[in-house]
Amino acid sequence: MFKVYNCIVTAHDLKLVVLAAIICALASFAAVNLLRHARGSSGQMRGIWLMVSAISTGFGIWATHFVAMLAFSPGIPSGYNILLTILSLVVAILLTGAGLAVSLLPNWRPGPWLGGAIVAGGIAAMHYIGMAALEIPGVILWDPVLVIVSIALGALIGATTLPVALHGTEEKWKIGGAVLLTLAICSHHFTAMGAVSIIPDPTVEVSQLAVPAGWLAAGVAIASFAIIAMALAGVVLDIRDHRRSELEADRMLGLANAAVEGLLVCDGSDIVTVNTSFATLAGSPTARLIGTGLEACFPDDISRKRLLDHPNQPIEAGLRHRDGSVIPVEVILRPIDFAGRPHQVIAVRDLRARKKAEQHIRYLAQHDTLTSLPNRSHFNERIDQDIAALTDGKKLAVLYLDLDRFKEVNDLFGHAAGDKVLQTAALRITAMLKKGQMIARLGGDEFAILLPGLPNADAAGRLAEEILQTLLAKDGAADSDGISGSIGIALCPDDATDQETLLNHADTALYRAKTEGRATYRFFEAKMGEAVRDRRMLEHDLRHAIAGNQMKLAYQPQEDIQNGTVVGFEALLRWTHPVRGNVPPDIFIPVAEETGAILDIGEWVLRTACQEAANWKQPLTIAVNVSAVQIYHESFIATVHEILLETGLPARRLELEITETALIRDFDRALSTLRKIKALGVHIAMDDFGTGYSSLSNLRAFPFDKIKIDGSFIKSVNTNSQAAAIVRAVLGLGRGLGLPVLAEGVETEAELQFLRDESCDEVQGYLLGRPAHIEHFLNITQGKKTMTATAALVEDFAASA
Repeated sequence: MFKVYNCIVTAHDLKLVVLAAIICALASFAAVNLLRHARGSSGQMRGIWLMVSAISTGFGIWATHFVAMLAFSPGIPSGYNILLTILSLVVAILLTGAGLAVSLLPNWRPGPWLGGAIVAGGIAAMHYIGMAALEIPGVILWDPVLVIVSIALGALIGATTLPVALHGTEEKWKIGGAVLLTLAICSHHFTAMGAVSIIPDPTVEVSQLAVPAGWLAAGVAIASFAIIAMALAGVVLDIRDHRRSELEADRMLGLANAAVEGLLVCDGSDIVTVNTSFATLAGSPTARLIGTGLEACFPDDISRKRLLDHPNQPIEAGLRHRDGSVIPVEVILRPIDFAGRPHQVIAVRDLRARKKAEQHIRYLAQHDTLTSLPNRSHFNERIDQDIAALTDGKKLAVLYLDLDRFKEVNDLFGHAAGDKVLQTAALRITAMLKKGQMIARLGGDEFAILLPGLPNADAAGRLAEEILQTLLAKDGAADSDGISGSIGIALCPDDATDQETLLNHADTALYRAKTEGRATYRFFEAKMGEAVRDRRMLEHDLRHAIAGNQMKLAYQPQEDIQNGTVVGFEALLRWTHPVRGNVPPDIFIPVAEETGAILDIGEWVLRTACQEAANWKQPLTIAVNVSAVQIYHESFIATVHEILLETGLPARRLELEITETALIRDFDRALSTLRKIKALGVHIAMDDFGTGYSSLSNLRAFPFDKIKIDGSFIKSVNTNSQAAAIVRAVLGLGRGLGLPVLAEGVETEAELQFLRDESCDEVQGYLLGRPAHIEHFLNITQGKKTMTATAALVEDFAASA
């Protein structure tokens, strides 16, 4: 680069260098403008404009070179071989033209890139042929590295020139293309000139026929400016003519648009003339329509009489097409003066599109757009009709269907997959129903099925069972899974005789089906009402528990089994309801997961626990349980990161406990989430190992830092040899994988001794410390790190006494 810079600064007249750059820029702008104009032309004109563009570009490259050569001062006499000079111009025009032609090849995306590279080749060929035309009393030596760099640089920039120039219609793309072409020419020329070394040799003579450099450069500059000016003038003239033609076309188009509707002039009831639009609408040539009566086009006597008797009033009528069909139209008659006599002009507007749109609107008003099933409005109308038409001895069954865990499908696989599930369910159930039966989509993943005229309740139960089986069946596709659903059934007149009560009862039965295991159906029973209301009240209260300051965290210590020191705490959620009292976690956590409230609750738990741990003087770990719903939520990683930054808790002190059950729903997504969490520095523990879908492959695949053995195994280690063997196996597995193992639920000294003998790493349980408010453990968190949890509780109790 220094050699090129030194060549430009010390071996060139900078004024002439600037002149060469100006010529190059003008030529590049003209070339791009002409090329874009050629692209917008067609037929023979495209070829002409392409040729003009090639000549303009070739001359611009050629002129830039020789004006720049005039700026080059080797310090010895010089001249140019006229034949090689002319050859360099011809080569520049031909290769440039070839590149521009390739760039305009239709439906070939690589065309502009290849065309730009060919243009770059033309630049290089012109330069080195032009340099070969240089005659001096000396020897020209070339630096091969800079020669290669000059060619590569020109090719790289040149290849991007035409894709940019032809990319869009905005002015910025035209300017960008011109700048890149200028840069390609100049960068190639001056890099190539940096490769030149001249050794004077008096024995070498300059030919007497060689044209002096000054004369040639001046002539080239004048000629090039003239050609560029003519090219630009041609573009301006052509654009002006093109715009004039467009204005004329727009004027004619405006007149045509004024008569888009069909028009016919009548003398009484006889047609005098019609326009093309009306002839097209009627499907007959103009000549055939002239002279016929209105009755030939408008066969309905009543609408025709209203049209003639009520001028200036729009009337809907039927227009007879030549093929015999009748087209709905709107017609309006107005009196006019035509050929010096009073006539009537009738404007005819085609109503087929409007009628179709109105029909579609009526359809949309009563149908679901995704599944094409009747919607809630249509369903409500139909159920009122069926209740009114119910005869003695017959029953009307209402089935409420809800797809199980549909929200997880949307969350895990996206709304497109969810929509596919809804459509599949709708198609399968529709295919099962008989004439007179109906399925509607009420919203979301809720469907309702009407079964009128049933002889008994068993018939509704049988159909509900068939529906569930049909949904669960796979359709044979490799990626097809069954669909699980729950159904609630209410009967009229057994359960209710009005729409509102009947639907409420069906919804109540559905709720019971979902709470009793899903993938089943339930009939409405009177006693269900109170239980459902209680469950929904629990859901409502749960959503407001945090705001009502009803949620608290209890902390249970985790000890190193060998030295008995506390190494951390597990944060456990407790809910004290103002009416219900203490609600067990195994009651409200599943409800929170089903309703989605776990997201807000889980975030509160994580933030509160991290905030508390950040205030401890001792660097103890804080373990927080994480729900599967949280893991698969798109914002979970960002939430963890935000809480760590907000609380200032070091990531290494946070441990997220995750059950294996949470990992099996979407293996790849769970793995990606946990790896990103691990990248933050957070530790991850496998919770309740041995109780769920325990798999050694999970331990290998997922980035766990700790294994937690479920307390159900620990309780049996001294009474059940199989439980003891399982615990020993897990402890050995942990040692083999280099993962520490924590045993939960330790309640007796015998259990603790067993774990100590088997070299367990950490323990947790009532024997070591019951879950309590963090204030009970201040001696551990704020000072005496070596104190055991039991000793801390005793000392705290004595201090409070």
